[in-house]
Amino acid sequence: MRILMVGLDAAGKTTILYKLKLGEIVTTIPTIGFNIETVEYKNISFTVWDVGGQDKIRQLWRHYFQNTQGLIFVVDSNDRDRVVEARDELHCMLNEDELRDAVLLVFANKQDLPNAMNTAEITDKLGLHSLRQRHWYIQSTCATSGEGLYKDLDWLSNNIASKASMRSHQKSNHSDVMFENGIDDTENQP
Repeated sequence: MRILMVGLDAAGKTTILYKLKLGEIVTTIPTIGFNIETVEYKNISFTVWDVGGQDKIRQLWRHYFQNTQGLIFVVDSNDRDRVVEARDELHCMLNEDELRDAVLLVFANKQDLPNAMNTAEITDKLGLHSLRQRHWYIQSTCATSGEGLYKDLDWLSNNIASKASMRSHQKSNHSDVMFENGIDDTENQP
């Protein structure tokens, strides 16, 4: 499965990638270009492309869109000043034809920080409910502890597989298929 992981700079993409790959925290520097790793999880191989998020290299993201089945968009939940910028980048990217069929997983990262926005607030600020024709899910995560990362790989693999299966069964049917979208709001529960 080909997964593209993007987000603004300093959101935690590279930390997430190597936490998934190695199970440990690695020292990171800002990514100029990309990192690519194969992550094995429950007998499934995910090829994850972690693409740098600095403003001057975001226009290069589109070069990685082809054949992407799943999109992981990482948001720094503590960065209230740039959440609108994150929303704009996300929606611009989702309008690209090459990502039309990609499922979207949003990692609301850095939930361990005291002023982090919860998933409901990030869902609202990113305008996720407006994505009516896209299968999406948002999960609160903490890259350094790994919290929230692994169960989302289940969601991603299940939804990529179900979307591929539905597409092969409905090649002659042009009806739109609506998916159940979701928010992980476990941080709001007692």
